[in-house]
Amino acid sequence: MKLSCLLGALLVLLSGSSAGTEASAVELRTFVGCAVREFSFVARKPGCRGLRVTTDACWGRCQTWEKPILEPPYIESHHRICTYNETRMVTVKLPRCAPGVDPFYTYPVAIRCDCDLCSTATTECETF
Repeated sequence: MKLSCLLGALLVLLSGSSAGTEASAVELRTFVGCAVREFSFVARKPGCRGLRVTTDACWGRCQTWEKPILEPPYIESHHRICTYNETRMVTVKLPRCAPGVDPFYTYPVAIRCDCDLCSTATTECETF
């Protein structure tokens, strides 16, 4: 699987994570910046049972802005996202795989995260 798909999947999984206490949930709602955050997901692959994995991923909200201008493209924008600056890859062995199915599943672990421009080399980016 392409790293961009893995990173995109981790970001989607992370956005739905409900780990933590009520106090930390309040802090996360008001947090502006980019940080490494622990979360869990189920690693799945056709032909194998799923395996619950705890890892680190990037999470946060970065400052962005847009302003209208008189010449095309009629808008100047500054869009930064919370993205992986440094990662390491980890491989786990999935349980009870069917014969002939590779049991290994590889995913990225965030080491450092920063607010930066979206790079299609590592992330699924929306068009800005």
